[in-house]
Amino acid sequence: MDIRTRICGIKLENPSILASGILGVTKSSLKRVAENGAGAVTLKSISKEPRKGHNCPILLTYEAGMMNAVGYSNPGMEEAAKEFADLSDIGVPVIGSVIGTVPKDFVEVLNGLKDCNFSAIEVPLSCPHTPGFGTLAGQGTPEMTYKITKAVKKAVNLPVIIKVSPNVPNLGEVAKAAEKAGADAINAGNTLGPGMVINVEAKKPILDFKVGGISGPALRPIAVRCVYDIYECVKIPIIGTGGVNNGRDAIEMFMAGASAIGVGTAIYYRGIDVFKKICNEIERFMVKEGYSKIKDMTGIAHES
Repeated sequence: MDIRTRICGIKLENPSILASGILGVTKSSLKRVAENGAGAVTLKSISKEPRKGHNCPILLTYEAGMMNAVGYSNPGMEEAAKEFADLSDIGVPVIGSVIGTVPKDFVEVLNGLKDCNFSAIEVPLSCPHTPGFGTLAGQGTPEMTYKITKAVKKAVNLPVIIKVSPNVPNLGEVAKAAEKAGADAINAGNTLGPGMVINVEAKKPILDFKVGGISGPALRPIAVRCVYDIYECVKIPIIGTGGVNNGRDAIEMFMAGASAIGVGTAIYYRGIDVFKKICNEIERFMVKEGYSKIKDMTGIAHES
């Protein structure tokens, strides 16, 4: 079976991509994920200035998945430029991830990281729990998506992936705005919510920020629907991210319209070698059902 795929011209040996925010904090952690089977890896998002993020606790698990309110903690572009200066030995494509509060912030971060040899740039406009960023800054509208995408495309000579929010009701319009502004791919998407879990003994929310984005199995059906909707609206490729825990989940994303899948929370459930496990499960399904390549399954649910 051939499980190679392409995202905006980038060849991947397999369709699994480390999602941003999960282990992509150092060069060594990216390399470790690559060695455990990821087809590509994404950095934890980088801002212009260093960010402490929200206070702990920032993460919890519950019966249906996981919830986090990290708050985009990162070392800032200057330290990130040093850490990721040479990515030649990672072994797989490395996707940079940049954030900002206004369009010019994204451009400044990209300029600060210009010497890093990324294969593509991902732009999340979709965080549900960090004031000044993502949906809390109104970045998930078609208008702001267009403005930010346009600014980023002018600033870099790399493929640009726009990461959208499952919270947005007019997701197809957001994806079309990104495509019109020059986006090369869509990542669908980010965490859902925000949600809240209360410690009933302590009589207060568990997360210090009180609310957080929902990921894991609870998110998957919504993420699949997002991929399905976007596939009907744009021609650029889609990365299906949200609750992919095994090969069958990945197949569901492909059939909805994804060309690759983002993997994050599944590392908690199945270990860092979950990338190899998912790819093996994809291959077994393809043998059983008679598919020879990923492209044969992409968007097939739209034909029925």
